[in-house]
Amino acid sequence: MPLDPRVDIGHVHLKVADLERALAFWRDVLGFEVTQQIGTQAAFLSAGGYHHHIGLNTWESAGGRPPAPGTTGLYHVALRYPDRAQLADARRRVVQANVPLDGAADHGVSEAIYLRDPDGNGVELYRDRPRDAWPRAADGTLAMVTRPLDLRALLDEAPSVA
Repeated sequence: MPLDPRVDIGHVHLKVADLERALAFWRDVLGFEVTQQIGTQAAFLSAGGYHHHIGLNTWESAGGRPPAPGTTGLYHVALRYPDRAQLADARRRVVQANVPLDGAADHGVSEAIYLRDPDGNGVELYRDRPRDAWPRAADGTLAMVTRPLDLRALLDEAPSVA
């Protein structure tokens, strides 16, 4: 039986080594709002007033190191922006914060920017194209691709900052 299409991912909790360092990225660079903080152990962040979309905690990871390459764990958490202008604004903030990219791609169905948070967690910032613009094979199945994303053109679409 397929999963009900109304099911979505409500929040993600990430183990971090240093809460303030993690907040400097998730709050100050990406723009999430802190809805609750528990000292230096945990913080809950939201987009738009939800109780939390991102949970950050040091309960098992204070002072820890990122997982070594070649080990299992979270590949990335994906943040979907409502439109290209908002994705461009996120790109502008990432550039201003000197956060390096792991990559960027046009997947036909979406445009995505890939980076890492200070604890090495993969982060995808993306926007979906309208469903009727998704590339499809002759049999109607999705035909996703991986092409270069023009980051300069994307940045040109960022809303001006006052």
